[in-house]
Amino acid sequence: MEHDLSLNLHVLTARLDRAADRILRAEHNVSYSRFVALTLVGELGASTQRTLAEYLGVTEPSVSRMTAVLAADGLLDVQPDPAGGHRRRLSLTDAGKQLVASVRQGFEDRLAALIAHSGVPYDEYAEHTARLLATFDKLEQEAAK
Repeated sequence: MEHDLSLNLHVLTARLDRAADRILRAEHNVSYSRFVALTLVGELGASTQRTLAEYLGVTEPSVSRMTAVLAADGLLDVQPDPAGGHRRRLSLTDAGKQLVASVRQGFEDRLAALIAHSGVPYDEYAEHTARLLATFDKLEQEAAK
């Protein structure tokens, strides 16, 4: 058995990201990277630009530019942090919440159909993916100690 899992995972992720970007640009006029940022703010509580940059693995200036565009599009509210400094607090607008909710369900349905078409049981794939992510999180936490 060849051990190409690491390469295959990379290729699969890249292809899924490109497909998601094409769909979102065509159907909602937003890039996938901006949609991920909105999802992180709304669903995972990335409430500052610094936290969002950490989640996305990009620089704070990059997130600052992205959040400015999302705010101009009416999807994100960006306010100065009450604690002062250069920090900015992030929250979804009603339009941002609606976009995240509608797109997430649509993507989940499309992914479920793709997985079913491949013959892989969706529930098993989801369970194994969650276990891998949990293990990765645990190892990262242990390494940070």
